[in-house]
Amino acid sequence: MTAPSTPRSTGGRLRITGYAAAQVLLAVPLLVVFVFFWVGGATAIIVVGMVILAPSLSALRWMAERHRSMAAQVLGEPMPAGYRPLPEGDPFRRVLLQLGDPMTWREVAWVVYAVSFGFALSLLGLLLLAIPVLGVLWYFGIEPIMVARSTVDRFFLTRGHTERLAERVQVLTESRADAVDDSAAELRRLERDLHDGTQARLVALSMNLGLAEDLLASDPEAARQMVAEARTSTTAALGDLRTVVRGIHPPVLADRGLVGAVEALAIDLSIPVELKLDLPGRPSAPVESALYFAISECLANVVKHSGAANAWVRLGHDRGTLQVVVGDDGHGGADQTGGTGMRGVARRLAAFDGTMRVSSPRGGPTIVTLEVPCDLSSPKTTRSSAKDSPGS
Repeated sequence: MTAPSTPRSTGGRLRITGYAAAQVLLAVPLLVVFVFFWVGGATAIIVVGMVILAPSLSALRWMAERHRSMAAQVLGEPMPAGYRPLPEGDPFRRVLLQLGDPMTWREVAWVVYAVSFGFALSLLGLLLLAIPVLGVLWYFGIEPIMVARSTVDRFFLTRGHTERLAERVQVLTESRADAVDDSAAELRRLERDLHDGTQARLVALSMNLGLAEDLLASDPEAARQMVAEARTSTTAALGDLRTVVRGIHPPVLADRGLVGAVEALAIDLSIPVELKLDLPGRPSAPVESALYFAISECLANVVKHSGAANAWVRLGHDRGTLQVVVGDDGHGGADQTGGTGMRGVARRLAAFDGTMRVSSPRGGPTIVTLEVPCDLSSPKTTRSSAKDSPGS
């Protein structure tokens, strides 16, 4: 059993007694919702059953969330619900997904406890306060009573160890598949760029040199022109190769790290970008590369779609998590599921157990938050980056 880390004052005891009162008052509505849930489930084959079941599920989740919040306050630790995400629209599909969510059935089982033994514990805590002669018992007893009640609530209303492992395996499976797909798409892009750009120029270069060789004896001037064209093709081919290499791992990233690379990105944008980059070390090269391309995609979207006059980038590392915030003062309305670029960013970060959140109400601002758990193992700047920095 988990107990609070510090003894509670009288005010704290009154607060958790208030939770006991709320739990007693919610017991009857909770029982009504429980009955409607089973009635709706039993008649779900007809339309009226779904009409009953949908609001019953919503009410069950609402009440479970209230009890989850109270238990978290009593135990002094967060209690995330762990629901599976639900799509917008199509209420019939939402109900089916809720019924397929293990957390729904944990809550159904919790109701049986909450309206019986849980109700008795909360009521006991109230009676200890309501009867004056039991005031001393209330002072010393309300806390262990509510801790006991909340511990059982936590057991039912949060995911079990097996469920967390199963979800973790599912997430890793999906992120691995996304990483494989992303790598395959990247390879196809590189093959296309090499085939359409560099290879075509090298073929033209070979042909020009061959013609120059044939004309060298009979027409030296024409041969000289062919060699000049070949040299131009060589320069263009080198430029194409550099572009391809930058798409794999930009030299500025390898040389100056993520901070220097983001500074270089900001300089090239057509709108002012405010930077606040505080990174006391460097993440691993794969994480650094993934974040660089993620920031690059976000800034490109700012310029292309937001209509913003200003943008900003915040970069920091705290408690083992590297966080990037990219924002702009544009018209908002960005949707991370609406374009392949942002979906690609999410897939790239998921391969490192990272996440992307987008807040973009109509009228703005748009704020994209990228988080990746990682350690910083190497110095913030290399010798070359220190030498090339603006202040040197």
